[in-house]
Amino acid sequence: MTYQKPVPLKDQDNKAYWDAADEHQLALQKCKDCNTYAHPPGPSCSKCGSKNVSWEHFGDEVTATIYSYVISYRPFLPGFQDDLPTIIALAKLDQVPEVKIMCNVLNCDEKDIRIGMPVQMIWENITEDRALPQWIPIED
Repeated sequence: MTYQKPVPLKDQDNKAYWDAADEHQLALQKCKDCNTYAHPPGPSCSKCGSKNVSWEHFGDEVTATIYSYVISYRPFLPGFQDDLPTIIALAKLDQVPEVKIMCNVLNCDEKDIRIGMPVQMIWENITEDRALPQWIPIED
């Protein structure tokens, strides 16, 4: 079956993030001047404004804790109608707690999602050469 949802576009600011995702890895932008991580990435550090940024790789064993969430009962874009209800969360990365990342939580009933829930990043291959980071609950 063909992937029907919008495919995230790579641009000069996020290309390293999506290239890593396509390899089932997490990469985060980090300022070399103030050591602040930035997600989503940008052309310069959101804290100090420096353009002296690099990318740090965290591999494929990425875990986080649900910080906040919403449950959507309607599709906001074409292609999402079969995913309802959708759990959209903000998760605090265990490896870099100062980074919170937006995520879809899969394989989780809406009544079971909770703040503080541990989750793990997985990757969904959406085309032959593109993968999307997704999240699933970890048994605790």
